[in-house]
Amino acid sequence: MSMYSTGEIAKLCGVSVRTVQYYDTRNILVPSELSEGGRRLYSEDDLKRMKIICFLRDAGFPIKSISELLAEEHPEKLISVLLEEHEKELKESFEKQKQQLEMIESMKRELKDIKNFSVDSLADIAYVMKQNNKRRNMLIKMVLCGIPVTALEIAAIVLWVTHGYWWLFVIWCVVGVIYGVVASKYFYTHTAFICPECHEVFRPSFKEVFFAYHTPRMRRLTCPQCKHKALCLEVYAEDNST
Repeated sequence: MSMYSTGEIAKLCGVSVRTVQYYDTRNILVPSELSEGGRRLYSEDDLKRMKIICFLRDAGFPIKSISELLAEEHPEKLISVLLEEHEKELKESFEKQKQQLEMIESMKRELKDIKNFSVDSLADIAYVMKQNNKRRNMLIKMVLCGIPVTALEIAAIVLWVTHGYWWLFVIWCVVGVIYGVVASKYFYTHTAFICPECHEVFRPSFKEVFFAYHTPRMRRLTCPQCKHKALCLEVYAEDNST
């Protein structure tokens, strides 16, 4: 029967000699024999066991689990249970890492809007990220409510042009104005702003918000705390207070 030295079994399994020695100290892969000089000698069965260990390690199993598995009299009965449990752990870990990656990407996007980065800026980013989903849901609601109004506008214009029903367009104008007022009020009562200078979260007057120069995420406003006028970041407000 073939016998392998530590170096040979390490080479056959693609690991280092130190790894083989480590598995011996953990009683996971104990050599079948020792030479007269005290060198470790491994059998064909040891080689198969080492390949199983390497496979489980590559699959992400911890040494402790591998040791417990191979110590069982019938490890094949336990392997399916361990695989399912390990799969569950990996999926949970992957989901957590995915969320962390998304958080990092969101932080990088928010940092692009900040000219003078500081520790206070991190607090602003944390607040914005916490409210992002709520703000997104608010905007989705506004868009969904606006779709029927837009459809009515198109229908009213088509009927006016094709059948002369101008009064339908007048009715739509009334509906459109009402929707515009309600939507603007809804947006105002659920939106606050962060001052880039003093990091105050505030809500200006409706008039100032309505007429302010703005981008998709910011409006040029005057902070009531420091009186600095600049592009302020829009964030979701939990209620009518800030």
